[in-house]
Amino acid sequence: MAPASGLTARLGRSWTRFDGPGRLVGVDLARGLAVIGMLAAHLLDTERVLTPDPETWITVVNGRSSILFATLAGVSIALVTGGPRPLDPARRPRAAARLAMRGALLWVIGLLLVLTGVPVYVILPAYALLFVLALPFLGMGARGLFLTAGALALVMPWIQPVLDAAPIWSGLGGDELAALVGWNYPFTVWIAFLLAGMGVGRLDLRRAPEQALLVLGGVSLMLAGYGFALATAPLVSGGGYLAAVLTAEDHSSGLWEVIGSGGFAIAAIGLCLLLCRTPLRWLAIPLRAVGSMPLTAYVLQLVVWAVVALAVLGDTSDLYGVRELGLFGPLTLGLIVGCTVWALTIGRGPLEAVVDAVVRAVVGPDAVTRTGGPGPASAGPGASGDVGGPR
Repeated sequence: MAPASGLTARLGRSWTRFDGPGRLVGVDLARGLAVIGMLAAHLLDTERVLTPDPETWITVVNGRSSILFATLAGVSIALVTGGPRPLDPARRPRAAARLAMRGALLWVIGLLLVLTGVPVYVILPAYALLFVLALPFLGMGARGLFLTAGALALVMPWIQPVLDAAPIWSGLGGDELAALVGWNYPFTVWIAFLLAGMGVGRLDLRRAPEQALLVLGGVSLMLAGYGFALATAPLVSGGGYLAAVLTAEDHSSGLWEVIGSGGFAIAAIGLCLLLCRTPLRWLAIPLRAVGSMPLTAYVLQLVVWAVVALAVLGDTSDLYGVRELGLFGPLTLGLIVGCTVWALTIGRGPLEAVVDAVVRAVVGPDAVTRTGGPGPASAGPGASGDVGGPR
């Protein structure tokens, strides 16, 4: 009976970690959608114009999935540094050191993924830099974070074309440097998404009015960004500098993309939080499981992709060959099933556990020891999975 009792206790702990009263399961759902969305953007034919025709709707995952991922990084950082009440100054240095260490580990993991030769722009190096850039903002409340994010969103798209045209990117070693800093997700612009996410994480995300406000605010930004993109399209049809700025094109870092797709990310987070107040919470368990271990899921998808492409095609960089293999369906199903089984039986994702163990060994435990805080919540790739309780 002892082994059975031990197994039951372990499963109980795993379930409490996954669906306990202190967990923001809507954040897990949003993160799971972001991971699957990025996989779809890589492996499905998404290179088409979005129209009312449902066959074109898959293109929604382009750009928006990675922006959602980055915004959720900000939510995670806010949650592990106090949630609605930022850590006091005495505890902030330890939290900053832990985040910096996580960033360093994510950067190394990202570079290893780049070396696989899989033809995607790996987001982890940019993600790592964003973790470090977030450190000066850990003491800010929601209002300050939203205002700073808004200012950067309005200003940096005007500067980004100049930065993109810098000779350093076209010179010797330019491609390697771009990979090292994740320049396809330029931190100069994407810091706005991270800070907006931190602002979201500084709200009381357990309250329905706050969740609904995220949806309304995000939809308003979407309408503004994409609406202005349509309105200004005739003015910039000739190309040039203004065309690079006044665009909502995916991965352009244009002004209208930053506003519209940033709003999409905020609305998606709010909607996922609201949906998880309903019985859909249970139907979403598989996607929530993926979102509870996003680093593991993201890395695993690229590693499996590389192994399959090398074994079948003899070339990890053959994007269209991999798409013709129909890898998206089996890989997505495998990720969902594997993450669900792991989350419900073992708990924290394996890579998340390794990263946290290294950070704890080098820096020490979490600075968040206040009871009554936001409670256990998924904290994103490389971040701690528990918030608000003793560690």
